[in-house]
Amino acid sequence: MAKKGKKYIEAAAKVDKARFYTVDEAIALAREIHPAKFDETVELHIKTGLDPRHAEQQIRGSTVLPHGLGKVLRVLVFTEGEAVSIAREAGADFVGSDDLIKQIEGGWTDFDVAIATREMMGKVGRLGRVLGPRGLMPNPRSGTVVGAEDIARTVNDAKQGRVEFRLDRLANIHVPLGKVSFDEQKLRENMATFIEAVNAAKPREAKGQYIRSATLTTTMGPGIHLDLAQTLALKN
Repeated sequence: MAKKGKKYIEAAAKVDKARFYTVDEAIALAREIHPAKFDETVELHIKTGLDPRHAEQQIRGSTVLPHGLGKVLRVLVFTEGEAVSIAREAGADFVGSDDLIKQIEGGWTDFDVAIATREMMGKVGRLGRVLGPRGLMPNPRSGTVVGAEDIARTVNDAKQGRVEFRLDRLANIHVPLGKVSFDEQKLRENMATFIEAVNAAKPREAKGQYIRSATLTTTMGPGIHLDLAQTLALKN
């Protein structure tokens, strides 16, 4: 196990591990004690009671955070024909088809979000081995495979702070909520939007307790346990 740095140890000492903090308390504490000098990302980690081995209990979705993520996302769109100019006008950074596929097959992945029109997925599908492990593969369930009529809206959403979430192999969900430089109200509203999306994504086949715990942290900071009932009831 890697040795913890002095600043992390000092930050962790300010967190009561036996306590479950309200959302407002946790956000204030995370912003106060984050150990790095750079503008760390505030993250929410949720432990679910789902079984990732069963397809019907998988979760994958997306939502647009009202205050974004505090960084400019590079958006790539796989499309052809008239939709090319629509995507560019909407602000996509990279737009194309066979040319982009060839670049990615060569190892290029210098973008944050990939969107594809439905007719392109026959070609884009072969990039799964490259894009899948990086969380960049377009997928209908995450709202990144769309019709040409929805390209402009989807690009705009991605630029404004659309976050994708999915269940990992340990039944956890991880999502960024913004930066420590955000004021507390913006982080709270971003969290509320995400919590509503996770509540809405509960599989019908889920048995037992859906959400078991929630923890707030920053890129380099310690985890802060959240009061689960208060967190799950959070609304904008």
